[in-house]
Amino acid sequence: MKIKNLVILSFIMMFTLASCMKSDDYDPAVQAGLDDALIVKFITDKNITVIKHASGIYYQILSSGTGSTTYSNSTLVTAKYTGRLLNGTVFDQTITQPLTFSLGNVILGWQIGVPLIKKGGKIRLLIPSGYGYGRDGSGKIPSNAVLDFDIELVDVQ
Repeated sequence: MKIKNLVILSFIMMFTLASCMKSDDYDPAVQAGLDDALIVKFITDKNITVIKHASGIYYQILSSGTGSTTYSNSTLVTAKYTGRLLNGTVFDQTITQPLTFSLGNVILGWQIGVPLIKKGGKIRLLIPSGYGYGRDGSGKIPSNAVLDFDIELVDVQ
């Protein structure tokens, strides 16, 4: 009798937990298409000349920089940057000093885009949400936000 009660209690708990979970109708491919349409509209409206990377990130190299760095996740990069939403809202920026970080510890959009330039280079990245903060967002960054970064690569080690 105790086993039967335990089984029934287990089923009740399982169904209760399942009913509390939200329906997950998020489709990364659909979101990528939505993001791409937003980026295309943005670059058209702003008359920005960009290149589309195979990943889906759009970029504009403002200055290629110099050097022959081979990038890896452990590469230390020092950068000045401004991060904006497509509506122009700045959500993060370096103000007085550049920041140094390991390339493997930043969003995927930076991991893909930063190696396109060398030390001293400048790049603008338009990053689909899947390569940024995704559907969770972060702080001032809403869910599924496309990100617009201006990055100056001060140093690479």
